[in-house]
Amino acid sequence: MATVHLRIGDLVWGKLGRYPPWPGKVVSPPKDLKKPRGKKCHFVKFFGTEDHAWIKVEQLKPYHAHKEEMIKINKGKRFQQAVDAVEDFLKKAKGKEQNSDGKGDSKGKKTSNKPLKILEEDDEDLSALKDPSEKPVKDDPHFHHFLLSQSEKPASSMEPISKRLKIIEEETGSTSIQAADSTAINGSITPTDKRIGFLGLGLMGSGIVSNLLKMGHVVTVWNRTAEKCDLFIQEGARLGRTPAEVASMCDITFSCVSDPKAARDLVLGPSGVLQGIRPGKCYIEMSTVDPETITELSQVITSRGGRFLEAPVAGSQQLSNDGMLVILAAGDRSVYEDCSSCFQAMGKTSFFLGEAGNAARMMLILNMVQGSFMATIAEGLTLAQATGQSQQTFLDILCQGQMASTFVDQKCQNILQGNFKPDYYLKHIQKDLRLAISMGDMANHPTPMAAAANEVYKRAKALDQSDNDISAVYRAYIH
Repeated sequence: MATVHLRIGDLVWGKLGRYPPWPGKVVSPPKDLKKPRGKKCHFVKFFGTEDHAWIKVEQLKPYHAHKEEMIKINKGKRFQQAVDAVEDFLKKAKGKEQNSDGKGDSKGKKTSNKPLKILEEDDEDLSALKDPSEKPVKDDPHFHHFLLSQSEKPASSMEPISKRLKIIEEETGSTSIQAADSTAINGSITPTDKRIGFLGLGLMGSGIVSNLLKMGHVVTVWNRTAEKCDLFIQEGARLGRTPAEVASMCDITFSCVSDPKAARDLVLGPSGVLQGIRPGKCYIEMSTVDPETITELSQVITSRGGRFLEAPVAGSQQLSNDGMLVILAAGDRSVYEDCSSCFQAMGKTSFFLGEAGNAARMMLILNMVQGSFMATIAEGLTLAQATGQSQQTFLDILCQGQMASTFVDQKCQNILQGNFKPDYYLKHIQKDLRLAISMGDMANHPTPMAAAANEVYKRAKALDQSDNDISAVYRAYIH
């Protein structure tokens, strides 16, 4: 497409990835949204989908000059609906202009003969055109554009700005897909038509399955303790009798269990996933395990013609319930793309990190840092108490400085209130520290801070804190 000179309000045809040129309008981006570096582009709102995107100028054409050409080459139903939306918009805008001109004439002003220009950033008349049931343009995993849901208007509070949907191809080759909060804009995700299976309904798995169901996915569940399935059956899930049956019935099967042994047993044990794997079936390991376990599972799944992806999640029970997890994926890229709607339902961001094992490595490093940090905070609180300082004042000061965060505030407040209800099990963070230390040993890399923190968590476990929250590491310092 030839480069054109455009202004805010101009109607255009914009090309996104492998999709045909689509009708849209150049609008002003939100003030907090930066233009992609090194690219001359415009921020465009698309008709029919109500998505927004940064589009390179060479991928834009004036709407009116190329309307007949585009209509000839594109015959799809959704495309025609988008064109109809443009025409409806123009009729309404023309009516507004005529009303405005009539008022101007009564005051002695001349009627303008200039072409119609729409300078508004958002136009409320288009709100009725949104059809959430249609598959939006944003589902294309190859886009290198920032997509913004219409339901998150720049004039609203700043909070939703961090929950927009974007796909960014980084220089490192990793990809992130950031999705809107699934509870905040319910219905904005077009669920895959593939049958989804989910094994493991613990703290994290329960929230994930709930959000998959809310977003319209067809889900079959299994859990070692069968009673945990009942609530999800009531919400519309189907019940699988064994992991093998779930894998056999479903196109994509997710697993989220406690540790490497549980992950292996689920696949390799009696009535395990491997028995249900057939060519083309997808298996996604979401458990936080070591890279060696991932390699083993990947090999056995692919040996049966299956497709494998690892996708451990960073977050907590609350973030899982809110659909705001961070997903780290690695392995079969095509599986990652097939799971786009699932990842959007369960998380705010996902990253594709390359070959299988990379996500496990990254997840262990992240949890090593989190576990060490939590132990240090607990140590600071108890040292404050031991030296006659107010723990609440320590927290107040901490939350006004550079280390201020929701994590610090919530964990410390829970400690001071004696509330150790699990949001992330202490036994699991200790497991992750142990696996990270082992990974460091294999790489001949020192991990003294993690090793020290690991010992504190081991003491907390000895004090019967395993099934409490990670913040219960505090008790290791006071007993």
